This record gives sequence, structure tokens and C-alpha cells, in this order.
Amino acid sequence: MPQITANGIQLEYETYGDTAQPPLLLVMGLGAQLTLWPMEFVEALVARGYYVIRFDNRDIGLSQKFGTHGIPNFRRVALKRMFGLRSKLPYRLTDMAKDAAGLLDALGIAKAHVVGASMGGMIVQLLAIEHPEKVLTMTSIMSTTGNRKVPPAKPEAMQALLNRAPAGATLEQVMPIGISVNRAIGSPGYPAAEERLRANITRDYNRSFYPEGAARQISAIVDDGDRRKRLAKVTTPTLVIHGVHDPLVPVEGGRDTAQAIRGAKLLEIDGMGHDLPPELVEQMADAIAEHAK
Repeated sequence: MPQITANGIQLEYETYGDTAQPPLLLVMGLGAQLTLWPMEFVEALVARGYYVIRFDNRDIGLSQKFGTHGIPNFRRVALKRMFGLRSKLPYRLTDMAKDAAGLLDALGIAKAHVVGASMGGMIVQLLAIEHPEKVLTMTSIMSTTGNRKVPPAKPEAMQALLNRAPAGATLEQVMPIGISVNRAIGSPGYPAAEERLRANITRDYNRSFYPEGAARQISAIVDDGDRRKRLAKVTTPTLVIHGVHDPLVPVEGGRDTAQAIRGAKLLEIDGMGHDLPPELVEQMADAIAEHAK
């Protein structure tokens, strides 16, 4: 797979479709490799006339790692942020937004439609805030604004997210953890088939198993704080997609995002949790394509 230098680091990326079509950049979430964008979703967007790019965020997958910087204590980062203080971190969420903008530059793409899921939604929000010249339209999926008044994750969902396998764990050790995470945060209306889950976990483990990157990414999320005042200045056409039954980032986070951005459209999907079920691919691709056009 190809790598490219963007924002001074190496990023792994993949492209699909005709370069003559409008570009659409997919930005994935916390600790997730580009492979977590289902191929059915990628193909659905290509079929609707887009040149689709997906990539590994820094510190995950096959992109550049930051292991020499150590792992911040995200609880300490959160406590300092509550008092208006910033921690010294290996990188911030704004750096990850610069990565996405830098990837477009490196590929010779002046502007793109950008779609982000979870942490990726936060990153595309920051793209629209700090790099509006690079963004044609924005779609924020199952994400939020950083507003602390939004209801928190359900305890079991947060526990599942934090219960990551340690570095050096075998596939046999990772498998039950990965399945339990999906069962805790996935879509209750569209539960993933066991065979598909196992295949995806095996694929991602064999591609790159690097759990410590997520620890640095979560500190970057916490450090970024409340984006509502920044989002109020966004003029990029925005679509917000959120599952009504999301236990990790409750639907109120999507509603808060749509409310913070002038003119934003909100699509709430019943039965959807914090994942991208294949059953919802066509509906989401239709909504994004309609929004982009």
C-alpha cells in the first residue's frame, strides 16, 4: 500500500475510483485503522461518483508511530483542561487535522468533501475550523463537540473502550476483547455477525497491532476541549449523522454538533450505535452523496 509524506510525517493511504471525480476523504476514529471503513461503504461512495481516499491516522495502522514520546495520563490531561490548562503532549487533535490537510496537499488535491467518524468527526470539524479552504463539505458521523454538558458514554461502553489488549498480546488474547468491545458499543438494531467480526479483528491484528497509539490519541481528544465557539464560525456545508442508540457517544453529541454549526443538517438513524453496520451503508452513502452535491 502507498505511503506519502504529509505534514512532515509518513501516512499510509488508499484511493478508490476515478481521479477525475470529486475527491472525498474518509477520516477514521480513535485507535482505528483505515480498514474500519467498510469496503461496502467505500464502494458505495465510488458508485455515487466520488474519488475516495482513506488513510491511517498518525500513531495507528501503518502510518508513523510516536512511541518514543511515551503515553500521557489522559485523566490528568482532562483535569488540567477543566481548569483551562493545556498539557504537553506528543501531538494535539489540531495536528491530526493538519495531517489530513497535508495528505490532500501531498496528493495534489485542492479541496475535498471530508467525512469523519467518531474522533475522525472531531478531526474534520477542525479541518473546517482551521483549514476551510480545503473543505468542500463536511460530514461528522457519531461524533461530538467536546461540550462537557453532553451526556457521557454509558459506563459499560467506556469500560469496553478502555479495556484494550496490551502490547504484545496474541490474536487469541485480542479476539475476545475485540468482540466484547463491538458488542458493548455496536448497533443494537444491526448486531454484527460473529464471522464478520472475527474476520475483521484478524485482518486488523495481522495488518498492525499497536494499542499504545490509541492512548496518545485519546489524550489529544480530551485536550482539544469544547469546540462549540470555534464551530459557530464554520460556514462549510455540514451534515451530521448519528445513531439514536449510540452508547459511546450519545445522540445528544450529534445534536450538539448540528446545533453548533450554522445551517447544519442532522440525520438520526434508529438502531444505530457506535459502528458502521453494512445494513446502513446505502442510507449513509445516499445522505453523504446528496449533501456533497
